Amino acid sequence: MEKSEMLEKINKLAGEIGRDVNLMEVCGTHTQVISRSGICKVLPKNVHLITGPGCPVCVTAQGDIDAIISLALAGVPVATYGDLLRVPGQFGSLDQAREKGAKVFDVYSTEDALKLKEENPDLVFFGLGFETTTPMTAWAIKKGLTVYSTHKRFLPAMEALLAAGEVRIDGFIDPGHVSAIIGERPYDDLDAAQVITGFTEDDVLQGILMLLDQIKENRKDVENQYKRVVKKEGNKNARKIINEVFEIGDGDWRGFGIIANSGLEIREKYEKFDAKKKYKSILDKIDFSKSVDPNGCRCGDVIRGMINPKQCPMFARVCTPENPVGPCMVSVEGACHNFFREAE
Repeated sequence: MEKSEMLEKINKLAGEIGRDVNLMEVCGTHTQVISRSGICKVLPKNVHLITGPGCPVCVTAQGDIDAIISLALAGVPVATYGDLLRVPGQFGSLDQAREKGAKVFDVYSTEDALKLKEENPDLVFFGLGFETTTPMTAWAIKKGLTVYSTHKRFLPAMEALLAAGEVRIDGFIDPGHVSAIIGERPYDDLDAAQVITGFTEDDVLQGILMLLDQIKENRKDVENQYKRVVKKEGNKNARKIINEVFEIGDGDWRGFGIIANSGLEIREKYEKFDAKKKYKSILDKIDFSKSVDPNGCRCGDVIRGMINPKQCPMFARVCTPENPVGPCMVSVEGACHNFFREAE
């Protein structure tokens, strides 16, 4: 279907619905696609796209940020993905720790981290992300890589958003990458209209069209626009290695706090590669009561869809990509970062 035809149908459905409609995207890559393509500017005025907790760096709890920085400052070599290096905490950032002489490495993959381990035997990999990145971390743990895990299961966050009722969500643009691992079925228990969507501009527009069609017909189905990648059963092999290495626990999310059964912790079988246990003596000295968002930063509210980035008083004034106050401005998948770049 051509873009013009999709927009025509979107406008028609929006008019027939006749009220404001809130659609939440919960994937950082979708946030980027929507921002780059200017989709919000061509939608009907009553169709609103809200950015949810889809950015892995953004939802990583402040306490975990402080923990990994503390390990680096204590002389433990640390490796993680580049976006995380500039996230500030009570001890500065990993970038600042590196400036002080700490061994901090940015990597593109766990394979890179394993190569670094050859010259840095005590290396700790800061593992973050949802079901998309967890299989590779699990593989690396089996290869002998020590990991500080902040990996999370994504569906409990969507359940928490609906249960909180802080913002009306008429439908979810479900995450394509996560869905490729978990499949379609886990979404069935969510009481919301949903479309698993791909990552082109046309994919997103088609996903919006499918959601509006559900809303008009008062349906709450799980539809799969991204069938070329996402299968009903997902990726069984990826889930198998996740389940072998990790066990489900409670997860700490920026903006939410503790979400039950959303965390992934390293199983006892692999505990010698669990940095939380290996370096417990260092981590026990941290005063986590001081692990809070910077004063005035509303990244947590942005993550939950309570406000858009422009409603944060720091946005584009104090907080910019060059001088980020919070992780929503640091990460290229963060809502604040993308809102800022879109306005340039």
